[in-house]
Amino acid sequence: MNITVLAVGKLKEKYWQDAIREYSKRLGKYCRFQIVEVKESLLRANPSKADEAAVKIAEGRDILSKIKPADHVVTLEIKGRPLSSPQLAQHIEDMTVRGKSSIVFVIGGSLGLSDEVSRRADFKLSFSAMTFPHQMMRVILLEQIYRSFKIIKNEAYHK
Repeated sequence: MNITVLAVGKLKEKYWQDAIREYSKRLGKYCRFQIVEVKESLLRANPSKADEAAVKIAEGRDILSKIKPADHVVTLEIKGRPLSSPQLAQHIEDMTVRGKSSIVFVIGGSLGLSDEVSRRADFKLSFSAMTFPHQMMRVILLEQIYRSFKIIKNEAYHK
């Protein structure tokens, strides 16, 4: 199984980088894991709605250029479907059973995802009705993917 986290922007803070490095290492036992980053578009101060829309479209094009037709795409969206940890594990396992060898989890930038990226999603996942910094969501997502593999393999993991 190939798992990719496709995210807008780079992690700048060392504490986020350290957490990502740790979970990436742990995931290596269960899958081929990678993080792919696309450039975050910069907004001027006090952007108009048109400026924000243009940023989402530009970031969306970059995201879509990294997705292959056979990829199973899971977008992280506030209006997505909430899953428990066991349900996420089941979703990942189901993709394996269905012959999907590549799952791409997509985390948008500070403005969210473009409509085009959202339409490309095979599954829209919500972690909460709350908004989180996209840097934090990477760590939360990696922990949940790791937890999913522990559940799938019926291995102990702290709660």
